Amino acid sequence: MLLSARGYFARVHGISELIKAFLRKTECHCQILNLGAGMDTTFWILKDQDLLPDKYFEVDFPLIVTRKVHSIRSRPHLSKPILELHSEDTLQGDGHMLDSKRYALIGADLRDLATLEEKLKKCNMNTQLPTLLVTECVLVYMTPEQSANLIKWAANSFETAMFISYEQVNMDDRFGQIMIENLRRRQCDLAGVEPCKSLESQRERFLSNGWETASAVNMMELYSRLPRAEVSRIEALEFLDELELLEQLMCHYCLCWATRGGSELGLTEITC
Repeated sequence: MLLSARGYFARVHGISELIKAFLRKTECHCQILNLGAGMDTTFWILKDQDLLPDKYFEVDFPLIVTRKVHSIRSRPHLSKPILELHSEDTLQGDGHMLDSKRYALIGADLRDLATLEEKLKKCNMNTQLPTLLVTECVLVYMTPEQSANLIKWAANSFETAMFISYEQVNMDDRFGQIMIENLRRRQCDLAGVEPCKSLESQRERFLSNGWETASAVNMMELYSRLPRAEVSRIEALEFLDELELLEQLMCHYCLCWATRGGSELGLTEITC
């Protein structure tokens, strides 16, 4: 549990830094598409930090979106921040969708790109705006062909864009194979593990599908770059003597980010 907590801290910190860097480069005149968002709360965090883009989109399966729509509508501390930015007193949508001026929650299957694009445009997605796409442990559950189609669709849809992906890496070694076997025993098959062989294969999936630059770092390396004060605070929460296991686990997850266009904004300078 503690190993996961430290890994999750690194994951949240790394993704947050990349998102904030994109928002600073674009001066928040952009949009964010969080694909496979689940119950993520980044929208509310960014609002509290006065770092909201022009519009923030979340997409997930309709069943998950239904639960999140209910949570938002029934909890004022979630609905009020959305309504404060909205021009009407009520939020538009139904059980599978919620739309407002600055936030949209959409129920869709990422493998059905035609329907996905239709629903995004219905909620006023602007293909002319600099666009940040985020996926966290999403592509690995799609077949390599399906994830390649999604990555290519994103590259073809926006002239200026950045894509952040967090998922497994180094899955060809013994530790990686054990991870796959353990997940399979829990009836959780990683259909898209093929591109997760190395940092290079993670970068190549973007470069071969329309993206101009791609970078990747494993989470152990990222963890070593984190502010020492924050690391000390997290590590002081509980003693851990299994440092070798922590390193093995963190070396099997990575952050990958790719850019297309945006040279005048300095998107290629973004790193974490």
